[in-house]
Amino acid sequence: MTRPNHFKRAVVLVVGGALTLVGIALLVLPGPGLLLVLAGLVTLASEFPKLERYVDPVRDRAMKAAEDSVSSPLRIAGSVLAGLALVAAGVVWGLVPGLPLGGWSVGSSLILSGIVLFVLLGYSHHRVRERRRAAERSS
Repeated sequence: MTRPNHFKRAVVLVVGGALTLVGIALLVLPGPGLLLVLAGLVTLASEFPKLERYVDPVRDRAMKAAEDSVSSPLRIAGSVLAGLALVAAGVVWGLVPGLPLGGWSVGSSLILSGIVLFVLLGYSHHRVRERRRAAERSS
């Protein structure tokens, strides 16, 4: 009985740790860093309950950042342009072999980051719109 628990705990540690480390790297690189840190912490907290105290503050920051990204038309336009730039850079990196770290491994990660950015923008826009509607109904 103890063996499966150790195996599960090790898998959670590896997956949660990897998500957290990649998220930390993506805080300074293009990509959804804060959301990956949150995903890593949630994964780790499932087996390591002492980490749960870090989940809510990171969740609050991630949601605030997501809502801030759609707080004005200028920010939405900037985020859409950033997403398009990520996708375009990914295509260029995939097609032009002479670039540093050229190839589809880097190109596909840039494209994926752009797609994730678009999904998050849509989610954030929907969430902000629903909050505004709820506020209008309550007043």
